[in-house]
Amino acid sequence: QDWEQRQEEDTLLIERILLLVRNVLHVPPDPTEEQGVDGDASVHDRVLWALHISGMDDLLKFLASAQAEQQWALHVLEIISLMFRDQSPEELAALGQGQAAAERGEDTRELETLRQRELAERRARALQRPSRHSRFGGSYVLQGLKAIGDRDVVFHKGLHNLKSYSHDLGKEMRRVPRRRQA
Repeated sequence: QDWEQRQEEDTLLIERILLLVRNVLHVPPDPTEEQGVDGDASVHDRVLWALHISGMDDLLKFLASAQAEQQWALHVLEIISLMFRDQSPEELAALGQGQAAAERGEDTRELETLRQRELAERRARALQRPSRHSRFGGSYVLQGLKAIGDRDVVFHKGLHNLKSYSHDLGKEMRRVPRRRQA
């Protein structure tokens, strides 16, 4: 609901929920109670994971960034500071960079293999077809067909055009006036 449409009970309920989340995150860790494996998540980490699964972290981000919800800014700030209570800034920065560098390296290798594959395909296609079209279809001597004089006809077109060959090929048709047409 927009803040104009909220009742006093709704406002109190939101504040109570934020205070509950703050108080749950404020509970100090007890190493004697948490006797887990070294790589196991602490109780605080499991609470943060439960908040993430429930979608509460998205609501907190909305409350922190919405202009109309500035009345909850201090509660949200306190909750966020309690979320990062056991973390040092150096650890958080190193964790993000290490993972990003590993992902970046993997992405780079994957892109390089894709690029090499594309270049190989392009080379294969270039070898399959000639790089430039030749307009020269060749010159052929038609034996048995006499040109002017005693020589054989020299045909300069492709062989597929041979069936349509006539001596008038390339000559301009003379226009016959309409009254002299048959």
